Amino acid sequence: MKLPAEFSARMKAMLGEEFEAFLACMEQRPVKGVRLNSLKCDWETLEKSIPVSLSPTPFSPLCRYAPGLEKPGLLPAHHAGMFYSQEPSASSAVTALDPQPGEKILDLCAAPGGKSTQIAGMLGGEGLLWANEIVRGRANILLSNLERMGAKNAVVSSCHPQKLCETLQGYFDRVLVDAPCSGEGMFRRDETAVREWTPESPAACAQRQQSILDSAALAVKEGGILVYSTCTFSREENEDTVSAFLQRHPEFTLVPIEADFGRPALDGSFALRIFPMDGGEGHFVAKMQRVGENHCKVPPFSAKTLKETIELAKHLYEDLFSDELTAPLAVFGDSVLLLPRELPKLEGLGVLRAGVELGELRGKRIEPAHGLFMSRAKAVCRRALDFSPDDPALSAFLKGEEIDCGESGYTAVCVNGVVTGFGKASGGRLKNRYPKGLRNY
Repeated sequence: MKLPAEFSARMKAMLGEEFEAFLACMEQRPVKGVRLNSLKCDWETLEKSIPVSLSPTPFSPLCRYAPGLEKPGLLPAHHAGMFYSQEPSASSAVTALDPQPGEKILDLCAAPGGKSTQIAGMLGGEGLLWANEIVRGRANILLSNLERMGAKNAVVSSCHPQKLCETLQGYFDRVLVDAPCSGEGMFRRDETAVREWTPESPAACAQRQQSILDSAALAVKEGGILVYSTCTFSREENEDTVSAFLQRHPEFTLVPIEADFGRPALDGSFALRIFPMDGGEGHFVAKMQRVGENHCKVPPFSAKTLKETIELAKHLYEDLFSDELTAPLAVFGDSVLLLPRELPKLEGLGVLRAGVELGELRGKRIEPAHGLFMSRAKAVCRRALDFSPDDPALSAFLKGEEIDCGESGYTAVCVNGVVTGFGKASGGRLKNRYPKGLRNY
């Protein structure tokens, strides 16, 4: 790999005797990784659902190396949301964040959703995840990934960080800023990142990172945690950015990261760096705690309720699933949503969705949504078909085709016991309801 001369000179000065080892790693093919989605399955189910052997990584107990895994997006296990295909060391930031069930978490720069879906798994359906992405098109991808992974307690928005954090001041227990950066840590995986890099890239990115961090600081409650991460090697975007932030914000202090990965930051602080020699790509993680007060005056959410529609939704849910419906219901336009239990006021924050879409109003009935089935376990589905990953019928379903079915009515389709979609059964056939944009072709 031909690296930019200015970049190579800086890395040689940074690494000294390790520079040759760094260059050797950059010539090697990066190892692929998968991260278990504990919302939908366990390791035993995942391992029998994918065609490669997995081995542990140091970056997260949820992450495994997956050498030889090709085209993971076509696998039935991927469609079912059993795993997220992720470069292994990218999971380090959420490990440092350490979300706890019941907490309110903000992922401020969240697309495409690798870290948001990791947070959702660690929350275990309790508390609230707010995933924000300022670029609307990327926010739609984020929404799709959270839906695939079965997250029930997430809000997805496309809002400027400053507006979002001012409005939700002091609301969150933990905030993650996985900042847009010059991408030097991805050079081995992405030739586009190499071509787009210039010697001026780190300085330009650092300026934007400072602005995002200043916004994020507003959203952290007193005693709360702010984690800053990048996928670049530049000191200007890493140690220097954190140092400048702490100088501007004495209400925050850098705290240790309790983890067994990476190495100390260049300035000897509690932050951590990851190089390719450490088993991943290039990452930087800093963990800060807010020690100054930050009063939260965020008003609670007020739901729009339409009694007849809500009753329709409850009857539909009872027909599809055997468990008790405990989530609050609300109507947004033509969509009926199952909301997270604790929500702030949503108006004016570019919210694409809160919670799970139960279905869409079609006159005097409700058509169930794909996301509803993706958020439910096979055990509570009143009607379900279960296939092995290599079953031709499952392959046909994931291509949008009709398949044989002895049931009658809306029926879940599963792979190794994990829901991957649904259809409507009638006359011995299952009419496909798998979204066109997700199908294999």
